[in-house]
Amino acid sequence: MKICARFFLGLSGLILLGASGIAQAETMLRVGLSSDPDQLDPATSRSYTGRFVFNALCDRLVDIDAHLDIVPGLATQWSWSADNKALTLRLRQGVVFHDGEKFDAAAVKYNIERDLTLPGSTRKSEISSVSSVEVVDPYTVVLHLKNPDAALLSQLTDRAGAMLAPGATAKGNVAAHPVCSGPYQFDSRVQQDRIVLTKFNQYWNPKPYHFDRVVFLPVPDASVRLANLRAGDLDLIDWVSASDVGTVTSDSHLTLAKPTPLGYMSVVFNIGNGQNKPTSPLAADARVRQAFSLGIDRQALNQVVFAGQYTPANQPFTDASPYHVPLPIPSRDVAKAKALLASAGVTSPLHVTMVVPNEPVAQQVAQVIQSMEAEAGFDVSLQMTEHATLLSRLSSGDFQLALSSWSGRPDPDGDIYSFISSHGALNDGRYSNEQVDKWLLAARQINNQDQRKALYTNVVRQLQIDMPVAYLYFEPRIFAISAKVKGFVPYPDALLRLADVTLSQ
Repeated sequence: MKICARFFLGLSGLILLGASGIAQAETMLRVGLSSDPDQLDPATSRSYTGRFVFNALCDRLVDIDAHLDIVPGLATQWSWSADNKALTLRLRQGVVFHDGEKFDAAAVKYNIERDLTLPGSTRKSEISSVSSVEVVDPYTVVLHLKNPDAALLSQLTDRAGAMLAPGATAKGNVAAHPVCSGPYQFDSRVQQDRIVLTKFNQYWNPKPYHFDRVVFLPVPDASVRLANLRAGDLDLIDWVSASDVGTVTSDSHLTLAKPTPLGYMSVVFNIGNGQNKPTSPLAADARVRQAFSLGIDRQALNQVVFAGQYTPANQPFTDASPYHVPLPIPSRDVAKAKALLASAGVTSPLHVTMVVPNEPVAQQVAQVIQSMEAEAGFDVSLQMTEHATLLSRLSSGDFQLALSSWSGRPDPDGDIYSFISSHGALNDGRYSNEQVDKWLLAARQINNQDQRKALYTNVVRQLQIDMPVAYLYFEPRIFAISAKVKGFVPYPDALLRLADVTLSQ
């Protein structure tokens, strides 16, 4: 099976090269992705690998540097009002979108308002503090807020700050053909096979970008991705299996990059999402969810699946974050799990179904959990599904519990609000706790780090009781790169940045 997959990938590359009369003269970077991105609309996209594509395709209003500090993007300067309820952005001049439209304050207004109003937008909760957008002059825009929002600038470093061409977006199919202003423009896409971007010759800052073409190739099997990299069919892959780290480090033709992790893996429980409200005891009783969490040995999971390379988790804040809550990782306790089920009136084994991404590592994680939970009173059935389909099922509530990952954000709000707030766009389980909502909103409105940490500590402690999400581990996105690739710098957000990256022949 792996040989066939590798052959197909190599064949795809040959077809792509053969289709271009100037292929031999072009410089091309081939990036192997762990999953096929979902729709290429920054407003509705949810996938981690989609953010790889957006980073090359769409400039954002602001960006981050390697130390997670916010730096200029399409906004060159910004300032807050005295009451922190208005953010003024001074915009870069001379920028055009890929279709020739001019980037200006009106374009910013269009994009922010679209993120706030588009049905299905997963950016709504990220920038929900914005009440209106004022165009002051062609290159000055003011975001007026309902309340102070300490996380807003950080949100604008990602998809909420990605700028689409208003004219093309209003009349086109954005997900099928996005028009942005980044260094590379959309060329073509074949679902489950490739996304092709070509260099945008009118880009405002062309010097750091050296490739004529960037090709993203989804290869879900980690061993196949690595095999293609070692064979020279790929130049960089986004996620190396922990068990393959030794293989990469011992290969003189490859290099390894392991940024500090911000992302995590979790089990999400469907508490109230869907047309037919969940009726499982998992939805009705927190004790059942606590029992499920207690059935998992996180340390053993890390050793068995990840050779000890990952860090067990019980919250969304990595221990590298100043907002990390120093709570001990819960030990597996089968006896207590069974006692909780009994107290909830549940006769074990309780039959539950977990939706899992159709990726080898995720499947292995799910199978280990399935085995552990069998001893704790749960009969877990696994439903494997393609990643984009999984995201769709999460949104619609077509799941009982699901294995779900998040790639992490620089500001803590980005790792918790959308998933836990009653109004969060990514709150797939529809968990709702009025007090938690108040803490999360207050943490958004305060700039003082100590005060914010106290509020997030309250939230994390409450989540141990309500258990809407069982956090499993923090996952470093380990890159493997051909030694021919020069200039790649791994950032803590684990995204691919192509500035100053070159490929020697």
